[in-house]
Amino acid sequence: MPFPARALALAVVSAALLGGCASFSPDGGFDAVQSATRSHIEKDVVWARDDARRSQTQARVGALLEKPLSADDAVQIALLNNPGLQAAFNTLGIAEADLVTAQRLPNPGFSIGRLTRGSEVEWERSLHLNLARLLTMPMRIEIEQRLFEQTRRELVLNVLRLAADTRKAWIIAVTANQTAQYQQQAMDAAEAGADLARRMAQVGNWSKLRQAREHSFYADAALAVARAEAAKLQARERLVRLMGLPNASRLQLPERLPDLPESLPQLPDVEQQAMDSRIDLQMTRLQTEALAKNLGLTRSTRFINVLELGIINNGSNEKPQQRGYEISFELPLFDWGQSRVVAAESRYRQALERARETAVNARSEVREAYAMQQGQYAIARHLRDEVVPLKQRISEENMLRYNGMLIDVFELLADARSQIASVNAAIQAQRDYWLAESDLQMARVGTPGMMAAPSASSAPAEAAGGH
Repeated sequence: MPFPARALALAVVSAALLGGCASFSPDGGFDAVQSATRSHIEKDVVWARDDARRSQTQARVGALLEKPLSADDAVQIALLNNPGLQAAFNTLGIAEADLVTAQRLPNPGFSIGRLTRGSEVEWERSLHLNLARLLTMPMRIEIEQRLFEQTRRELVLNVLRLAADTRKAWIIAVTANQTAQYQQQAMDAAEAGADLARRMAQVGNWSKLRQAREHSFYADAALAVARAEAAKLQARERLVRLMGLPNASRLQLPERLPDLPESLPQLPDVEQQAMDSRIDLQMTRLQTEALAKNLGLTRSTRFINVLELGIINNGSNEKPQQRGYEISFELPLFDWGQSRVVAAESRYRQALERARETAVNARSEVREAYAMQQGQYAIARHLRDEVVPLKQRISEENMLRYNGMLIDVFELLADARSQIASVNAAIQAQRDYWLAESDLQMARVGTPGMMAAPSASSAPAEAAGGH
């Protein structure tokens, strides 16, 4: 066998062996996503790829909905049932398909032709193989492996983001329930004052100005209740969407947020911890490495766009059979591949700058999240331990003064409104702390994506708090 034919046969056999080992994994690479997720949050993640798994998932979701949802239960339902997350898991199958394709031998091409010249019939048969793809196969496999790993890390980050968003949505929904209850109490107090003022004005013991002022407090309180109910509905629906539920009919929430912790752990190395563990930084590094490999591949193949090696077999009924091989490729007369190399180099430099930007942003985000957690905790503690007890003591003293006929009922009602407003402020501060805590946990593993919390209008509540 001539040397070129022997080399061709050796290349084909080697590639066939490599391609024969390429197959799809039983789990589609999902086990790595599960284990990486559990290393950050103790929650189960399921890829429901068949009806049996979907039925099991729905049964578990139904069991969790039978009781008032904790934040952890809401997160677990979202990780099991969110349709957007389930759709994202299929990108893992796409990435694995690309990896398996890169590991398999490219399909050969076969052509057959029949030519006639008078009574002479000639048959032409040829077998072609994309030699360029075969020679660059190891580099392509390495690139696809990096892209596959990048896809898995991106899915882990998506899971953690969904968990953080669901936890924050649960915090906001529970807060909205509490706020709506206290706003209703404020409106009841304002309504009582407005009704009493109306009756006293009717008997001539109250001026129209004071009556109008009390009615204004009642109108503001009613507006605050309407806004609180709207915020409550909005918060519940967002939580329902994140959990993938059809409606909120089975959603049960606790009456109040968890208590503040007694103290916060100090995290002096939180910035370095984030740089070591943030998934978005790991993804950026993998992407940059893949582009660097792709740049090397582009430089290697810049002059040869098509390189095919084929075996020819020609025969006719008049002449002896012809055998041989041919190599065909495009001549770089007009396009020398420089544009592809320049584009690849530009993408690589772009990736480097984006990697630097991601690192800068990561340090800033974790510092901001840590400072916000510490600050919101201090505010919530101050309201809980100082402001609310002080308002309560004032209310108790005024009750004694009212019983001693030293103040009238309107001063007592105004004090009750002020106390309710301080409790509402404490609830909002408690909510802000738990949101900041969730943002800090997310900032340590990936981009936090801080979500603004819808707040029930506090201005009317404060206005209704006193004269």
